Amino acid sequence: MDILIVVDMQNDFVSGALGTREAVDIVPRVAERVAAGADLGETILFTRDTHEENYLETREGRALPVPHCIRGTEGWEIVPQLRQYMVGFAPVDKPTFGSTALAQMLSAINQGTPVEKITLIGLCTDICVISNALLLKAFLPEAEIAVDASCCAGVTPESHKNALAAMKACQITVENEV
Repeated sequence: MDILIVVDMQNDFVSGALGTREAVDIVPRVAERVAAGADLGETILFTRDTHEENYLETREGRALPVPHCIRGTEGWEIVPQLRQYMVGFAPVDKPTFGSTALAQMLSAINQGTPVEKITLIGLCTDICVISNALLLKAFLPEAEIAVDASCCAGVTPESHKNALAAMKACQITVENEV
Protein backbone atom coordinates (compact mmCIF):
# COMPACT_ATOMS: atom_id res chain seq x y z
CA MET A 1 0.00 0.00 0.00
CA ASP A 2 1.24 3.49 -0.87
CA ILE A 3 0.09 6.52 1.11
CA LEU A 4 0.27 10.21 0.26
CA ILE A 5 0.12 12.60 3.18
CA VAL A 6 -0.78 16.22 2.50
CA VAL A 7 0.63 18.17 5.42
CA ASP A 8 -1.11 21.35 6.59
CA MET A 9 -2.09 22.81 3.21
CA GLN A 10 -4.25 25.34 5.02
CA ASN A 11 -5.23 28.87 4.13
CA ASP A 12 -3.25 30.44 7.00
CA PHE A 13 -0.03 28.82 5.75
CA VAL A 14 -0.63 29.71 2.10
CA SER A 15 -2.25 33.13 1.93
CA GLY A 16 -3.16 33.94 5.53
CA ALA A 17 -1.40 34.82 8.77
CA LEU A 18 1.76 32.79 8.02
CA GLY A 19 1.53 32.64 4.23
CA THR A 20 4.54 32.93 1.96
CA ARG A 21 5.14 33.34 -1.76
CA GLU A 22 6.76 29.88 -1.78
CA ALA A 23 3.64 28.33 -0.25
CA VAL A 24 1.41 29.99 -2.84
CA ASP A 25 3.73 28.74 -5.59
CA ILE A 26 3.45 25.06 -4.60
CA VAL A 27 -0.37 24.92 -4.53
CA PRO A 28 -0.74 23.96 -8.23
CA ARG A 29 2.00 21.31 -7.94
CA VAL A 30 0.43 19.89 -4.79
CA ALA A 31 -2.97 19.72 -6.53
CA GLU A 32 -1.37 17.93 -9.51
CA ARG A 33 0.45 15.49 -7.20
CA VAL A 34 -2.72 14.73 -5.25
CA ALA A 35 -4.65 14.15 -8.49
CA ALA A 36 -1.90 11.83 -9.73
CA GLY A 37 -1.92 9.99 -6.40
CA ALA A 38 -5.67 9.51 -6.65
CA ASP A 39 -5.26 8.13 -10.17
CA LEU A 40 -2.55 5.74 -8.94
CA GLY A 41 -4.75 4.47 -6.13
CA GLU A 42 -2.67 5.91 -3.31
CA THR A 43 -4.45 6.38 -0.01
CA ILE A 44 -4.54 10.16 0.49
CA LEU A 45 -4.55 11.62 3.99
CA PHE A 46 -4.55 15.24 5.09
CA THR A 47 -3.23 16.77 8.27
CA ARG A 48 -4.52 20.02 9.66
CA ASP A 49 -2.65 22.22 12.13
CA THR A 50 -5.29 22.88 14.77
CA HIS A 51 -5.19 25.45 17.53
CA GLU A 52 -7.82 26.69 19.93
CA GLU A 53 -8.78 30.23 20.91
CA ASN A 54 -6.19 30.17 23.72
CA TYR A 55 -3.33 29.67 21.23
CA LEU A 56 -1.35 32.70 22.49
CA GLU A 57 -1.34 31.15 25.98
CA THR A 58 0.32 27.92 24.77
CA ARG A 59 4.05 27.25 24.63
CA GLU A 60 3.94 27.45 20.81
CA GLY A 61 1.87 30.63 20.93
CA ARG A 62 4.33 32.32 23.23
CA ALA A 63 7.20 31.37 20.90
CA LEU A 64 5.26 32.26 17.73
CA PRO A 65 2.75 34.94 18.76
CA VAL A 66 0.79 34.88 15.49
CA PRO A 67 -2.68 33.36 15.86
CA HIS A 68 -3.15 30.86 13.04
CA CYS A 69 -5.14 27.76 12.16
CA ILE A 70 -7.68 28.42 14.91
CA ARG A 71 -10.29 25.65 14.79
CA GLY A 72 -13.36 26.66 12.79
CA THR A 73 -11.82 29.70 11.06
CA GLU A 74 -11.24 30.12 7.33
CA GLY A 75 -7.48 30.06 7.98
CA TRP A 76 -7.82 26.57 9.50
CA GLU A 77 -9.47 25.16 6.36
CA ILE A 78 -7.60 23.21 3.70
CA VAL A 79 -7.02 25.35 0.58
CA PRO A 80 -9.96 25.16 -1.86
CA GLN A 81 -7.87 23.58 -4.63
CA LEU A 82 -7.48 20.39 -2.57
CA ARG A 83 -10.84 19.96 -0.85
CA GLN A 84 -12.26 17.68 -3.54
CA TYR A 85 -9.62 15.07 -2.63
CA MET A 86 -10.56 14.92 1.04
CA VAL A 87 -12.57 11.75 0.56
CA GLY A 88 -12.73 8.71 2.78
CA PHE A 89 -10.82 10.08 5.76
CA ALA A 90 -11.35 13.13 7.92
CA PRO A 91 -8.25 15.28 8.18
CA VAL A 92 -5.98 14.43 11.08
CA ASP A 93 -6.15 17.48 13.34
CA LYS A 94 -2.87 17.98 15.16
CA PRO A 95 -2.21 20.44 17.97
CA THR A 96 1.53 20.46 17.37
CA PHE A 97 4.10 19.94 14.63
CA GLY A 98 4.13 16.15 14.44
CA SER A 99 1.16 13.87 14.90
CA THR A 100 1.57 10.73 16.98
CA ALA A 101 -2.09 9.99 16.16
CA LEU A 102 -1.22 9.89 12.45
CA ALA A 103 1.78 7.65 13.10
CA GLN A 104 -0.29 5.31 15.28
CA MET A 105 -3.06 5.16 12.67
CA LEU A 106 -0.60 4.25 9.91
CA SER A 107 1.12 1.73 12.15
CA ALA A 108 -2.26 0.06 12.74
CA ILE A 109 -3.01 0.04 9.00
CA ASN A 110 0.42 -1.52 8.44
CA GLN A 111 -0.53 -4.43 10.71
CA GLY A 112 -3.29 -5.45 8.27
CA THR A 113 -1.95 -4.27 4.92
CA PRO A 114 1.77 -3.62 4.70
CA VAL A 115 2.60 -0.01 3.94
CA GLU A 116 5.29 0.06 1.27
CA LYS A 117 5.76 3.80 0.86
CA ILE A 118 4.58 7.00 2.51
CA THR A 119 5.13 10.24 0.62
CA LEU A 120 4.72 13.59 2.36
CA ILE A 121 4.00 16.89 0.66
CA GLY A 122 2.93 20.27 2.01
CA LEU A 123 3.88 22.84 4.61
CA CYS A 124 6.19 23.68 6.23
CA THR A 125 9.15 21.52 5.20
CA ASP A 126 11.23 22.68 8.14
CA ILE A 127 8.57 22.28 10.83
CA CYS A 128 5.60 19.97 10.27
CA VAL A 129 6.80 17.99 7.24
CA ILE A 130 10.10 17.02 8.88
CA SER A 131 8.42 16.34 12.23
CA ASN A 132 5.90 13.95 10.68
CA ALA A 133 8.47 12.31 8.40
CA LEU A 134 10.69 11.49 11.40
CA LEU A 135 7.75 10.20 13.45
CA LEU A 136 6.64 7.97 10.59
CA LYS A 137 10.20 6.70 10.16
CA ALA A 138 10.19 5.71 13.85
CA PHE A 139 6.73 4.09 13.77
CA LEU A 140 7.15 2.31 10.40
CA PRO A 141 10.89 1.62 10.05
CA GLU A 142 10.46 -0.81 7.15
CA ALA A 143 8.29 1.49 5.01
CA GLU A 144 9.96 3.88 2.62
CA ILE A 145 9.35 7.42 3.87
CA ALA A 146 9.68 10.01 1.11
CA VAL A 147 9.23 13.75 0.72
CA ASP A 148 8.48 15.34 -2.65
CA ALA A 149 10.57 18.51 -2.39
CA SER A 150 8.81 20.15 -5.33
CA CYS A 151 5.53 19.99 -3.41
CA CYS A 152 6.88 21.43 -0.16
CA ALA A 153 7.84 24.88 1.06
CA GLY A 154 9.58 25.96 4.22
CA VAL A 155 9.37 29.08 6.30
CA THR A 156 12.28 30.31 4.15
CA PRO A 157 13.96 28.76 1.10
CA GLU A 158 17.11 28.21 3.20
CA SER A 159 15.25 26.41 6.00
CA HIS A 160 13.48 24.27 3.36
CA LYS A 161 16.87 23.13 2.01
CA ASN A 162 18.22 22.52 5.52
CA ALA A 163 15.22 20.35 6.39
CA LEU A 164 15.64 18.31 3.19
CA ALA A 165 19.30 17.71 4.09
CA ALA A 166 18.36 16.65 7.62
CA MET A 167 15.75 14.22 6.31
CA LYS A 168 18.23 12.71 3.84
CA ALA A 169 20.62 12.11 6.75
CA CYS A 170 17.81 10.16 8.47
CA GLN A 171 17.27 7.90 5.42
CA ILE A 172 14.17 9.68 4.21
CA THR A 173 13.98 9.73 0.43
CA VAL A 174 13.90 13.24 -1.02
CA GLU A 175 12.30 13.31 -4.46
CA ASN A 176 12.21 16.08 -7.09
CA GLU A 177 14.73 18.30 -5.35
CA VAL A 178 15.50 21.38 -7.43
